[in-house]
Amino acid sequence: MRFTVPQFIEYEVKIVGPLTFKQFVFFFLAGAVCFILYFIVPFSIFLIACVVLGVGAIILAFLRIGGRPLPTILGNFFKFSISPKIFIWRKVEAPIMIFKKEEIKKEEVEEELPLKIAEKSQLKKLRTQIEIKTK
Repeated sequence: MRFTVPQFIEYEVKIVGPLTFKQFVFFFLAGAVCFILYFIVPFSIFLIACVVLGVGAIILAFLRIGGRPLPTILGNFFKFSISPKIFIWRKVEAPIMIFKKEEIKKEEVEEELPLKIAEKSQLKKLRTQIEIKTK
């Protein structure tokens, strides 16, 4: 019996209505900045800033590129930009070892082996004897 196992499941719990916690934080921060700007800057600049912040919050909350959310992509981009790019490999100096091949002198000493090894083939030997007819 085989079971199908779902893969690549990315499910975030909806906390505030149809929004996840991260999406809610983006909208909350944009709203908080707009609230502060309402009291600090003139109304025309406030409207432009709120539109820019609102569009930015929507993009950060909902845009996915290649199945990944935009904040993850931006975080990876900044991490890559900050990290060092030069990798230097330094070879450790080791002494050079030269191996010389020594010739091994074989002494031809015929010792009787405890077992006699048969020749290549007894049949070949018999065939030659029959062909030659030697006795």
